[in-house]
Amino acid sequence: MENLLKTEVGGKTLSIQSGKVAKQASGSVMVQYGETIVLVSVVSDYEDKTVSFLPLTVEYQEKIYAAGRIPGNYFRREIGRPSEKETLTARLIDRPIRPLFPKKYNYETQIIATVLSMDQENDPDILAMIGASTALEISDIPFEGPIASVRVGRIDGELIINPTISECEKSDLNIIVAGSKTGVVMVEGGGSLISEEDMLEAIFFGHKEMQPIIDLQVKLKEIAGVPKRLFTAPEKDEILVKKAEAAAYSKLREAILIPEKIKRRTTLRNIKSEIFANLGEEYADRREEVYDIFNDLQKSIHRELILKEGRRIDNRKFDEIRPITCEVGVLLRPHGSALFTRGETQVLGVMTLGSGPDEQRVETLSGEELRPFMLHYNFPPYSVGEVKRIGGPSRRDIGHGGLSTRAIEKVLPDKKDFDYTIRIVSEVLESNGSSSMGTVCSGILALMDGGVPIKSPVSGIAMGLVKEGDDVIILSDILGDEDQAGDMDFKVAGTCDGITALQMDIKIHELSKDIMQKALEQARTGRHFILDKMLEALKKPRKEISPHAPKIVTIKIVSDKIREIIGPGGKTIRAMQSETNTRIEIDDTGIVKIAAVSEKDADAALAMIKEITREPEVGVIYEGTVVKIMDFGAFVQIMPNVDGLVHISQLATHRVAKVSDIVKEGDKIKVKVLEVKDGKIRLSRKAVIEGENGQNSK
Repeated sequence: MENLLKTEVGGKTLSIQSGKVAKQASGSVMVQYGETIVLVSVVSDYEDKTVSFLPLTVEYQEKIYAAGRIPGNYFRREIGRPSEKETLTARLIDRPIRPLFPKKYNYETQIIATVLSMDQENDPDILAMIGASTALEISDIPFEGPIASVRVGRIDGELIINPTISECEKSDLNIIVAGSKTGVVMVEGGGSLISEEDMLEAIFFGHKEMQPIIDLQVKLKEIAGVPKRLFTAPEKDEILVKKAEAAAYSKLREAILIPEKIKRRTTLRNIKSEIFANLGEEYADRREEVYDIFNDLQKSIHRELILKEGRRIDNRKFDEIRPITCEVGVLLRPHGSALFTRGETQVLGVMTLGSGPDEQRVETLSGEELRPFMLHYNFPPYSVGEVKRIGGPSRRDIGHGGLSTRAIEKVLPDKKDFDYTIRIVSEVLESNGSSSMGTVCSGILALMDGGVPIKSPVSGIAMGLVKEGDDVIILSDILGDEDQAGDMDFKVAGTCDGITALQMDIKIHELSKDIMQKALEQARTGRHFILDKMLEALKKPRKEISPHAPKIVTIKIVSDKIREIIGPGGKTIRAMQSETNTRIEIDDTGIVKIAAVSEKDADAALAMIKEITREPEVGVIYEGTVVKIMDFGAFVQIMPNVDGLVHISQLATHRVAKVSDIVKEGDKIKVKVLEVKDGKIRLSRKAVIEGENGQNSK
């Protein structure tokens, strides 16, 4: 049955329609906001995959036809590999809904969100998130929702819901908030040095404003009336649980408290293998079940240590940061580099500079975008002691890179002040907790080492949470194992003056305002501590960029001279680039940019351009070439493509009967500019002869 419900969100109508299209899916809806429309479908198999995790995949697809365009690539169709935007949005959909499936629900489930129409003002990502929750709600799939999401911006100090794409450019805040009826479940975004108090206000402003969307989903679910499929988590074999726990508890507890990650994990692995072998032939074919018991017990012990004994794996205090070391200038040829080590997490940040043509060109629904700043995150398997095939960047790599990009881009210099394309590559060399925040720290130090005049240094920290009933412990600078055993992964990056990026995911159903406030305050203290350690290595950006970086020189010329620099068919500009080993760009306003490998090459190209675009100055003496003889005088070329007339009366100090008696074509003579008017130039050889030679000569 076709159903259509509407509500007001941010002063505009949001509508959700079900039962019209994609009816063979387990659940499907079309979500519309303005003229942006997203179709979201969900399908879940009926056969248990018998795996130890939720086999959920989320796909987000932007169809170029949605914006009324044909794809600009060679094939003229959407290519198979998702764009960075599509990958990041798929992660946004996945993160708040994944914890809301029942435990042990191991049926393969797929969510596909397809952008069908895009009005260039309302971003479809929010609609895809809402559609995913709604499709699950009206389906027969077990789901502990609903959840909703909104984007929150701030313009001139006023918070707004779902700002348009053009409004986001004026906003100093851009966060996506996902929440349930009673709490927040996910936050993603950043801002321009936003205080913790303002960020908290924005998050819960968003939570309040999303409530009509949740109510809409509840009504649609009631109208649809689709009963949920029966699902009961497999019961544990209590005899096996007691046997395994009795044999493993004390050994696992002892191993968990080993501070070194590799040694701890090796010991845990050996203990589990030994105990499983000792259980005997009776359980030989139940290895996965036994290991699930071990993993649950390991998590339980870890949480017990924190909540009841106040202990962390490495014996740190709850708000204590691991030891930090920072080195800069560790690589010789790249334009900036830094090695950031925090405990067992180590990240190498490498920065290179380029010119305008090095900017990344990306086709989006809004058109082609040019990105002068890129940050690429790499997580090789050796960083966690594993053996894996190396391929292209994973969704995780792109997600971590996106978070780090938001953290850093707010402090980059304005293009008019530093006209370079900037690329940072993060090479994770070791990982034991928050390599994304290590990327932020190493990236900032690499920028400073490379002489990039950033507005302010940024540091980042990952916070954790363990919550049982009213017992709440917030952890600073979490380890990987603390992330797995805990209830929250909350990353915060910023300067000493405010937040530039944050990302929060939780494994429990919701988070209260009080807990978030405490986490933000504890994160601020930790951020400042890390920042102080970074500044011990390098207090401010170096005064000069690397000698290996390209030299970029900018000059403004008269727009009439553009064609002279380019030359017929581009002949002149190509010759200059070839001769000086430079790259020269000219825009329609007359801005000329020269990118060169060395300062010498840049100066050579600049001199050529200045020579071509020089304008004659009144009173200045030039050496020129006679290019044409007339009865009334001689035309003399004093600059490339610039001729002036020496009247016969100005050829000599005496009366001249015939021009050819004094000069001939091809002669080199010195002349003085008497007047420049309406594009005509009056020259005088007589004035030079009369004794002004040598004054203001060029």
